[in-house]
Amino acid sequence: MYVICFLTAFLACIIGKICGMGGGVIIKPVLDATGVMQVAAINFLSGCTVIGMTCWSVGKSMVKRDSQIDLAVSTPLAIGAAAGGLFGKQLFSAVAGLFADANTAGGVQAGLLLAATFATLLYTVNKSRLHMLQVRSKPACILIGLGLGMLGTFLGIGGGPFNMAVLYFFFSMSTKVAAQNSLYVILISQSVGILATALGDGIPALSVWLLAGMVLCGVVGGEVGGRINKRLSEQRATRLFEASMVLVMAISCYNIYSFFF
Repeated sequence: MYVICFLTAFLACIIGKICGMGGGVIIKPVLDATGVMQVAAINFLSGCTVIGMTCWSVGKSMVKRDSQIDLAVSTPLAIGAAAGGLFGKQLFSAVAGLFADANTAGGVQAGLLLAATFATLLYTVNKSRLHMLQVRSKPACILIGLGLGMLGTFLGIGGGPFNMAVLYFFFSMSTKVAAQNSLYVILISQSVGILATALGDGIPALSVWLLAGMVLCGVVGGEVGGRINKRLSEQRATRLFEASMVLVMAISCYNIYSFFF
């Protein structure tokens, strides 16, 4: 089990760093598919791994002063996402309570993740034909972040490709710039979400060594992803982002079948 979890964290955070998805959008459905642990534990591990990777990546870029994070936009967006995440957490708890087996809620998550990822992929492929906005209003950023946070936390992925689509459309960012801003938003929103879980429902029963190992693998994966990203063109980074969404959709289909059939 440990090898599966560590390898998943490492590879997911390589892709997550390059594409600005954080890694949770891959860690969550992959571990759901393996059935190695309860859904609540997977959500918590995924969140902690993403926090470790994004904290390292964002902190390093700021220290080196090569950050392309637009704080005027991304900070209110992150604040809204953090607040939305708290609502999303309550929504997931309510949905889980509807089923005799709480893990069945993972099937609901998988179905919504499939639909949302497909919509995001359609937008990404056609974004060059669509008009993009230049939102600068802080209240608007907070409201947009609120929706992102609710969706990301309910699905247990922290934001993933939806952050990127929002940054493309509402803020006219390129793939690489959007990736840095997305990781910043994910860092703040996920940190608030994990803290709320620890203070509220409590930390799920899991091995400290498993948690520490996944976070470490996530940080190393983020570092590797960052180095790869510097060598990629904007077009190749976009293609990798699209390919990762296809992968997430395929895994989601498998999880829907596993949870419900």
